[in-house]
Amino acid sequence: MPNLLENTTAFVTGATSGFGRAIAERFVREGARVVVTGRRAERLAELARDLGDRALPVVLDVRDRKAIESAVAALPADFSGVDVLVNNAGLALGLEPAHRASLDEWETMIDTNCRGLVTCTRTILPGMVTRGRGHVVNIGSVAASYPYPGGNVYGATKAFVHQFSQNLKADLLGTPVRVTVIEPGMADTEFSLVRLKDTGKAQAVYRGMQPLTAEDIADTVAWCVTRPRHVNVNVIELMPTQQAFGPFPVHRKD
Repeated sequence: MPNLLENTTAFVTGATSGFGRAIAERFVREGARVVVTGRRAERLAELARDLGDRALPVVLDVRDRKAIESAVAALPADFSGVDVLVNNAGLALGLEPAHRASLDEWETMIDTNCRGLVTCTRTILPGMVTRGRGHVVNIGSVAASYPYPGGNVYGATKAFVHQFSQNLKADLLGTPVRVTVIEPGMADTEFSLVRLKDTGKAQAVYRGMQPLTAEDIADTVAWCVTRPRHVNVNVIELMPTQQAFGPFPVHRKD
């Protein structure tokens, strides 16, 4: 069976763990060259050793516009023609209600989940349009559609990712460039540990159920980008079988 992504170049943000690492690994297995980016240099170096010469590690904080622009401009010839941009870098911080939440944490989520995503997109997208090929894949969340207590700014940033993706598709009409937003439910990565900053609490989130895995999301991304060129997968929302929807809560006075 031929490698589905042979002669394809991908740019994956947040590749040092979780979804990003699994996506990078899957792409390399499918024959792609991958620019793997992230803030943690040691993890990037380890990933690059594992993936071999098809991976180019670039230490990058997506909150830094100048760093993104410089990194993309400096890509070597073999990696400069990006065919697939996977905007994966993102995080959730805290579960406090809005009136007690940390404004610093809110700003970090906005800067990473929104500003970083649009900066990477705006930097790489013109080349896709010029070359007449490309696919932007944004990693969103079911939190974009289904609010929950403590979700406040995190959910709002993912709603932004959803709407930005839809508007990108509208702007790109008449070009061959495709846009997909993938919105997972509960997935067992470092997500909850980063959010809760407590290993026990993070493990308890998934106790007694089978969450999605990073490999599930990598498989979904690979499927989307390998559809025939005339097919654009707009939105995929996926959840574990053991996760569902609840009734609207009602606060009742005694």
